[in-house]
Order: sequence, then C-alpha cells, then structure tokens
Amino acid sequence: MLRTRFGIPHIATGDMLRAEIASGTELGRQAQPILARGQYVPDDIMIGMIRNRLGEPDCAGGFIIDGFPRTVPQAEALDVLMRELDRRLDRVLYLKVDVDELLQRLSGRLVCPACQRTYPPGTAACASDGTALVQREDDKAEAVRPRIEIYLSKTVPVLEHYRGTGVVSEIDGRGTIDEITGRVLAAIGENGQFASGSFIP
Repeated sequence: MLRTRFGIPHIATGDMLRAEIASGTELGRQAQPILARGQYVPDDIMIGMIRNRLGEPDCAGGFIIDGFPRTVPQAEALDVLMRELDRRLDRVLYLKVDVDELLQRLSGRLVCPACQRTYPPGTAACASDGTALVQREDDKAEAVRPRIEIYLSKTVPVLEHYRGTGVVSEIDGRGTIDEITGRVLAAIGENGQFASGSFIP
C-alpha cells in the first residue's frame, strides 16, 4: 500500500533472502537452514544486503525497509549507513499484535511463489497471476513460535533505540486491512512524503 501510494520501493529482507535461497547462491545456502529454524540471519550478512540495496538508483526518492533492523546492532549499523548516505528515517512503524493472534496469522498464511503476495488460509490461487499458493518453510508452526520468541527478545529493544528520536508510531495491528491502512496513513500524515525512507520492523 505504501509502495503504491508514494512510488518508492518496498525492501523486504525476507523476500531478498528467499530469492537467494531459490537461486541457490552461497548466501542462500547459508540462510536456508537458519530461516527454517525460525532464527535470525547473522547481522553482517543482513547489513551487507541492505547496504547494497540502498545504493541502487530506485532508492534515491525514498524507500520502505521491511524486516530490518531486527537487532540493536543492525539498527546502529543502519544509523551509520544513513549518515554515510546523507539520509534519515522519517518514520518507524510498529504494528502491534497480540502474540496468540500473531502466531495464528503467521502459521496459517499462504504466499504466491511468483509475486510473493500473502493470503489467508483457504485461498487456492494468487488473485494477481493465478499461481497456486504455498506455505513458506519459515511460516510453519514449528518455525513461527521461535521467530516470535526471538522477536520479543531481540527486536522489541530496537524500538527503544528509535523512541528517543521521536520517529516511532505504534499502530494497532488488529482489524481489517482497510482499518489498519487508515491508522498507518494517519501516523505518517495523509499527504505525507518520505524524504528518505521508513522501516517497518
């Protein structure tokens, strides 16, 4: 929604890693068993990926980072990178959902292997291209619970790293997509413009 509205790239680190796995790269071979266990890929790998991606031309007008930073060292590295690029984060969006609901959502969702759009359980094919949906390995119940536990221990402190800068907006993640979209737009300003980027942990 934000990508379409503001015409800026959506940089999803999970999608980037899955693309590396699908391509059989060395990074993909390293990341696959880590993701399957619901664990985080090492900081140095993630930081390098983001550094490379933010240097691409389509990021010049702003960007949305989804899934990074997930640890305080990653956030500190991103701070350094943003200074090097003479950029700043406009907004940090924290979509807050109860753990039980999050577990149910993640372990039940399906994804289109072609375009990576996600769908709720019971959906057979992608509405965009008709591709049969699949469940990702890291969305299976045995991987989701460790992901949530790691998130609570390692990613929640990232919010504290940014709260002092006044850029954190806490969004109620319950309700329909339209309701949540309305809350996000209200947080960033209905007619807001991204000067450099935003991230969604």
